[in-house]
Amino acid sequence: MSSKARTLDSVEAIQAAFRANDYIADRSLVTAVFLALQLKRPLLVEGEAGVGKTELAKVLAASLGARLIRLQCYEGLDVNTAVYEWNYPRQMLEIRLLEARGEIDRAKAHDIFGPEFLIKRPLLQALETDDEAEPPVLLIDEIDRADEEFEAYLLEILSDFQVTVPEIGTIHADRPPRVILTSNRTREVHDALKRRCLYHWIDYPTLAREIEIVRVRVPDTPERLAAQVVGFVQRLREADLTKVPGIAETLDWAAALLALGEPELRPELVDETLGVVLKYEEDIRRVQGETSRRYLAEVGAHE
Repeated sequence: MSSKARTLDSVEAIQAAFRANDYIADRSLVTAVFLALQLKRPLLVEGEAGVGKTELAKVLAASLGARLIRLQCYEGLDVNTAVYEWNYPRQMLEIRLLEARGEIDRAKAHDIFGPEFLIKRPLLQALETDDEAEPPVLLIDEIDRADEEFEAYLLEILSDFQVTVPEIGTIHADRPPRVILTSNRTREVHDALKRRCLYHWIDYPTLAREIEIVRVRVPDTPERLAAQVVGFVQRLREADLTKVPGIAETLDWAAALLALGEPELRPELVDETLGVVLKYEEDIRRVQGETSRRYLAEVGAHE
């Protein structure tokens, strides 16, 4: 274990390392990360889109000085994309070379299913990292978008940190990766997978914490503007919208207002820039005009 990894030996050390990487996390989340590291267990984090689940894995990798390996899940994701596949063009070339030399036989043909012909995808890359100073952080992003069949395939990897390749055998990680799985909860993740993980729900931050996030991530934001932007976004999250904004939209809006040179929110400015925060036309139409003025007045009332 490197000296950098040894510095993450307490909840306080992890929280400080995260803050140094501009990630403001509450103690309960940092505690979950600490336990995942200490117990060498995967951590499943769920929450609404835009609350910082993917960013958590990136910041953890940066804090550990480790490589980040990301597997983006989607419907139809299979073993060939996620774990490994055979390099068919290279195998065919090898067969032609063997034929040209008159060396083709059953034993030689079997050689084309060796490790040198294997294309390693993210999950296998994460298991074979003996030459790296730090085991990587494996991010399995949006596992709820993958099919249940692929989710079942992950059970061996998450339990034993190994993959079975029929032609080669079982490949086991000497030093398991640190694993973060994320889910937006578009469907329920199976209990069998949850049992193999520690779990944490990331909620939207409080008003004070989100203002702090804005001040850290968009440091030139005036204090009054940061408070107004966060207050308005938090009010939007209470509204009946198709998709409420996440922290990423809060940061985008603060940066956009800075680019416009605006020191504070005005009704007309809110209406002109709502497309930075809301991504559905019906939501923008619902908020523009009188509703945005009312929300802005409510933000001012809470200053």
